[in-house]
Amino acid sequence: MDAARISPTSARHQHGLTLIELLVVIVVAGVLLGWAVPGLQAMNARQEVVAEAHRLRMALSLGRNAAITRRSTVIVCPSPDRRRCDTSDWSAPLAIVLGPLSGGTFADSDLLRVIEANRGVRVSYRLDGRPVRYGALGRPAGHNGTFRICGRHARGAQLVLSNFGRVRAGNAIDC
Repeated sequence: MDAARISPTSARHQHGLTLIELLVVIVVAGVLLGWAVPGLQAMNARQEVVAEAHRLRMALSLGRNAAITRRSTVIVCPSPDRRRCDTSDWSAPLAIVLGPLSGGTFADSDLLRVIEANRGVRVSYRLDGRPVRYGALGRPAGHNGTFRICGRHARGAQLVLSNFGRVRAGNAIDC
């Protein structure tokens, strides 16, 4: 068709959205988004706590397995600088260290593994300042206790380290 044959009535019947239709779609999308965002934030907070619990379980299991395999003392502790144990903040990277510590510090040759920290989660474990120490049989002998994991939006969990060196999930907690 050329331009001379287009009738004036067909030019008026253009397809598209009116301003009112566009505003209705934007309002509906805003309401749906406002309804979904709090649920997504709560889900993300729960996932952060689950990830931290997995990190702690993995570090403790690796420490226990290394103690049994090497038939030696293995220590699991938070180590922000990868040179010394600092049990005041269990949210820091976790170091798995061979042998006894000398003054709370360890050599690079004794460091078996470091498990990096997660963000946005606080972890506490006993207030006596002692790290978890596994003996040659894989038992923490007096170093057992409960880890409290606190995430955002007051979501939390517990991990319990038994006298036999096994880790189990405790109750969900409010932080």
